[in-house]
Amino acid sequence: MASVLIREAKEGDCGNILRLIRELAEYEKLLDQVKISEEALRADGFGENPFYHCLVAEILPAPGEPQGQGIGSKIIKKVAEVALDKGCSQFRLSVLDWNKRAMDLYKALGAQDLTEAEGWHSFRFEGEAMRELAGK
Repeated sequence: MASVLIREAKEGDCGNILRLIRELAEYEKLLDQVKISEEALRADGFGENPFYHCLVAEILPAPGEPQGQGIGSKIIKKVAEVALDKGCSQFRLSVLDWNKRAMDLYKALGAQDLTEAEGWHSFRFEGEAMRELAGK
């Protein structure tokens, strides 16, 4: 079985974090929405008051074993641990409606689908809409 180390990201990880963000966006057919730079990731995540926290999974596969086997559930379990340690009462995940594999994993781990259960929809303000709201 692959050896997996899940740790807090370091500033030096920002290049790989951005690469993974882009790969995920490409997989989700949303690459055009990635508008962040490596420098912004550094400033936003590793300054005095970080806007985000990030975990990194370092994977050393065993010979002949497929890479990535079970990594998603290990990362989600670590997120739950970190969230509880920081006093959070919940954490949320976003998934596109066509990504049934991810939804099945989240449900299997005990997550509640808020769209099904409560009818929640997710909204985003960005760019011009944000500027207009802020009067800028």
